Amino acid sequence: MLHFLYSLFFRIALPFVILRLWWNGRKNADGFVHWQERLGYVTPAPKPVIWVHAVSVGETIAAAPLVKALLRRNPDIPILMTAMTPTGSARAKAMFGDQVLYAFSPYDTPGAVRRFVDRVQPRALVIMETELWPNMISLSHRRNVPIFLINARLSERSAKKYSRVASSVRPLLRSIRWIAAQAEEDANRFLKIGATPSSVSVTGSIKFDVEISEDTRNDATALREKLGEDRPIWIAASTHEGEDRQILEAHRALLEKHPTARLIIVPRHPERFSAVAALIASMGLGVQRRSEAQEEAEGCDIGGCQVYLGDTMGELLMLYGVADVAFVGGSLIERGGHNPLEPAAWGLPVVSGPHIFNFETIYNQLDAGKGFFMTPSAESLADCVSMLFDDPEKAVETGQNALDVVNANRGALQRVVDGIVERV
Repeated sequence: MLHFLYSLFFRIALPFVILRLWWNGRKNADGFVHWQERLGYVTPAPKPVIWVHAVSVGETIAAAPLVKALLRRNPDIPILMTAMTPTGSARAKAMFGDQVLYAFSPYDTPGAVRRFVDRVQPRALVIMETELWPNMISLSHRRNVPIFLINARLSERSAKKYSRVASSVRPLLRSIRWIAAQAEEDANRFLKIGATPSSVSVTGSIKFDVEISEDTRNDATALREKLGEDRPIWIAASTHEGEDRQILEAHRALLEKHPTARLIIVPRHPERFSAVAALIASMGLGVQRRSEAQEEAEGCDIGGCQVYLGDTMGELLMLYGVADVAFVGGSLIERGGHNPLEPAAWGLPVVSGPHIFNFETIYNQLDAGKGFFMTPSAESLADCVSMLFDDPEKAVETGQNALDVVNANRGALQRVVDGIVERV
């Protein structure tokens, strides 16, 4: 009954969803241009595909090493990547070019999912992390498509919500052939809300298998030279509305003690780039935008500005390599945080706010390994970064601890790829 009501509600809401898509398309046209794909009207695949679904940019980045491994293992099987957001889709295209197929994910109505599946004929559906779309899962299961929930995580908060509708969630979970959980806690929560024990394994997180290419390292070195090799630099990555100002206030406080310090700030969503640039200028800080070709902006040159705005897509991993300290955003507000393993893989000391429930297990591992600091406010953030600037040995030690945690947990990717291949 709940599944029926869910589908009915989605059908009723669909015109308003399309209208909102059109409205948002004024800022990002790509999100509306492909609106037919969201209703299932995608270009038919040349032959059955492995369908990899990642909701947004974070899940898309997490899926990248898995997609690369599947391409190496089975180069003759096309891979179709889908995302719900324009940023996720753009990130996938930037990473893979013409190596894979792309589409926006269909809205989760029976008709849209049916049309989509009819056109792409998936031989397997790989869902990243925890996206339990009822119609996507149930219809794929009825078509005998093996479904895999990869890098699966389930916070205590989400588990409590799902337990309230356990009668509806249980059949969805039991339609999934394999749940590859990031940690024992995640596996236990999936079992508690109805997953079959034989379908759940603990593989670890494939995010630990992050790779930093030589080209990325060279680009980071070149940019560091331009920004000032002798200047202390920190990065605030994947920031959200509501925490940008806090971070900039922390940087202003930091400048009182470290007047040559530079902040690299990278907003999570590209539609906010200009708004954040305006906010930086309004707070009296010199800003240089990464996307600007000229050497001067807002009255300062690239080596003299106090804030460097990362307003390009697909360069966050490289920008981490420019910094001495990394703050991972979405954590000063109740967003749940973002992936801290990319800065950890660079050997950077990681700093976050208190709201990290989306990556609780990973942060617990970093904490146990003494690889990160938690700061509850802008004032304490400034103090923490200042402490690390003042004590480079402590910064190096903490960064090495973070890197040690990454290296100790590598290997999940191979386990996941093997598990998928065995079960298809």
